[in-house]
Amino acid sequence: MAEKMTDAQWREFVSHGTRTGKLSTVRADGSPHVAPIWFVLDGDELVFNTGKNTVKGRNLIRDGRVALCVDDDRPPYSFVVVRGRARVSEDLDEVRHWATRIAARYMGEERAEEFGARNGVPGELLVRVAIDRVLAERDLAD
Repeated sequence: MAEKMTDAQWREFVSHGTRTGKLSTVRADGSPHVAPIWFVLDGDELVFNTGKNTVKGRNLIRDGRVALCVDDDRPPYSFVVVRGRARVSEDLDEVRHWATRIAARYMGEERAEEFGARNGVPGELLVRVAIDRVLAERDLAD
């Protein structure tokens, strides 16, 4: 039977290993756009990078509303959906710092600097999502 996750459980779940998030942003016509992202939690915020001229980058600059889904597609199945409002920054020191931290999670410490340098450049955005709402359930198939 499905069970709601506690605050500590959902934070651990979304931070586990290299789980990616599926980020939904709002297009100019109001329709959704979904893209996979690498991210980390920083307190009550999700942090990720994206290109300023990507669909999600343009969407976030225009309208900061987002939803992000992280799931485990193996039985007994679990998921977390967070909603919030994003703010973006082009501060290169911050972009590179967080690009390196995110790379450490997904590529390992040994390649973090390489990916931080690759992704911490002009034209990239640092995105911080203030989490407003969380829906988190585990063991859906039990």
